[in-house]
Amino acid sequence: MSEERPRKIIHIDMDAFYASVEQRDDPALRGRPVAVGGSRARGVVAAASYEARAFGVRSAMPSASAVRRCPDLIFVRPRFEVYHAVSQQIRAIFRDYTDAIEPLSLDEAYLDVSEDRHGLGSAGAIAEEIRRRIKADTGLTASAGVSYNKFIAKLASDQNKPDGLCVIPPHKGAAFVAGLPVKRFHGVGPVTARRMEALGILTGADLRDRPIEMLQRHFGSYATYLYNAARGQDHRPVRAHREAKSIGAERTFERDLSTPDDLHAQLARVAEAAWVRVERHQAHGRTVTLKLRRADFSTITRARSGRTAVTDQAAFLAIGRELLDAQLPVPGGIRLLGLTLSALTPAAAAESDPVQPSLF
Repeated sequence: MSEERPRKIIHIDMDAFYASVEQRDDPALRGRPVAVGGSRARGVVAAASYEARAFGVRSAMPSASAVRRCPDLIFVRPRFEVYHAVSQQIRAIFRDYTDAIEPLSLDEAYLDVSEDRHGLGSAGAIAEEIRRRIKADTGLTASAGVSYNKFIAKLASDQNKPDGLCVIPPHKGAAFVAGLPVKRFHGVGPVTARRMEALGILTGADLRDRPIEMLQRHFGSYATYLYNAARGQDHRPVRAHREAKSIGAERTFERDLSTPDDLHAQLARVAEAAWVRVERHQAHGRTVTLKLRRADFSTITRARSGRTAVTDQAAFLAIGRELLDAQLPVPGGIRLLGLTLSALTPAAAAESDPVQPSLF
């Protein structure tokens, strides 16, 4: 895409999707703090309603922590088949406006609407009509960010949530990014944000003013992404019909962890968050990959593959624990832990496999 004709990208993000579906379908839940996920001691919140978020409840939070923040929290078991059906309704609306659709999850997608298929006049007008149709067809609200690249469109979709629209044209992109706290940048977790703060980097403008050499010294290969993002630059196209090659979750810790008990506890939470996504995609896989990021930002990955698919969360976690134990102790501690399933197959095919699943 040339500079004379920048892309027109929309990022659509459903508002508290799972929880909003549950509130839509059960009037008794409306206006009340709702968490979708397991309420048991080692459970994880998959999604939280805005009423729950007001108490600080967030997705991927341990259920026990969520209850401490919000004692009246109502837990609802996830209904992935319903969420998937609603997502298909929403995707059908998208297809009326463009074929360039890149789903990120059931409730989130990029759309390239550089071609104005219905002559609505602007990407903002297209986004507004899509939001209106989603509300009419599903009873749910969506927020949208509109800009000339994916990075800014995603930032913009968070700007006026819930049920909001934010348009950032090309001539305002750099200034928009400059005024944001760097902790809102995709990929900048709590630990990285604190490291940046120690270096005097609090906003996009602060980051923009740092030379690439300085960023490389402190953040390694991640520096290129940060350098471009601070200037509002992102040349990635919207990739239509993207198929997931792996599914997983990772978590950056507030403090570096080193004891086996702490790491095992966090691995269990990461595994549960990842398995929520595995079930969402209705897929199983043969390869489990563990990711560890040390305190010095160096990364370790270890994987194990088997002849048969991993078809339940317990097996997934057991393999992850074996991979983790083989790496302990890790000098300096661990700042990030992730667990991923790959070599994917549809769940139905995996379940029909006559071979007894194993732990490899």
